[in-house]
Amino acid sequence: MSAYGSPPAASSGSRTNGLAIAGLVCGIVGLFFLSVVLGPLAIIFGALALRQKAATGGGGMAKAGLILGVIDLILFIVMIVVAANGGFSWYIGG
Repeated sequence: MSAYGSPPAASSGSRTNGLAIAGLVCGIVGLFFLSVVLGPLAIIFGALALRQKAATGGGGMAKAGLILGVIDLILFIVMIVVAANGGFSWYIGG
């Protein structure tokens, strides 16, 4: 036994998959900025993280990133359609 006690145990806890975190961050940020770029990135990172889920943690984050990426693209398409049709019209005739 050393004078300083026992050394710290090796970290045996599961580490979260970096691709799952990247997918989630891209999905969340894509809701506000650059959805046409960050949406597909969130889908790609989420899908890759789901493939690696057996080896590392982060399955929930990977699914969330994948879903948010799809939502990003849907919102982008809706915004393009609205812009192409002249935008919203709040005029109530009278």
